[in-house]
Amino acid sequence: MNEEFDYNDLIQVFDDTFYTSHQTRLIKGGDEPIYLPKDDETSYHQIIFARGYFASGLHEIAHWLVAGEARRLLEDYGYWYCPDGRDEQTQTDFEKVEIKPQAIEWALSLACGHSFRVSTDNLSGWQSDRHAFQDNVYKRLCDLITNGFNCRTQKLLNALCIFYKQPPLTLERIAYQRVHHESNNDYEV
Repeated sequence: MNEEFDYNDLIQVFDDTFYTSHQTRLIKGGDEPIYLPKDDETSYHQIIFARGYFASGLHEIAHWLVAGEARRLLEDYGYWYCPDGRDEQTQTDFEKVEIKPQAIEWALSLACGHSFRVSTDNLSGWQSDRHAFQDNVYKRLCDLITNGFNCRTQKLLNALCIFYKQPPLTLERIAYQRVHHESNNDYEV
């Protein structure tokens, strides 16, 4: 997979796909991503991703694709976010709600030909079993590929596959396998 991806291309594909129908734009931001619904000052909804990182753009889009119509009218979809440094219970709760968005992010990555890596997003807090989390994300991705994505997600997947010249998503394209190392276990995607 090619690792050189321009976030401007992702912004353009997203705009072409959703600006007219959903008045939503993908915006390069600073250190912290956030979703901002339109207001008196801005006439469109904004999915703001971190510092132009392509993977951050995909991740923030995935959250938008999960959010229903009512949630898309609320800042950050009305959800809580507890920053890095979470304790065991908070991290467990965080990972439960991250399974579906990260499964969709994985699908978006495949549609772009971009590598994917799960994120437990808790470097200075309690460390969960990253491998178990990735297994759960993988299972959800398989379920979504088998049973279908929502209309917005499928529309974007199609647009990304066309732009990045990728074949349609299938279970066979995931190439998920456990790799055994002498010192630790890790997963390759």
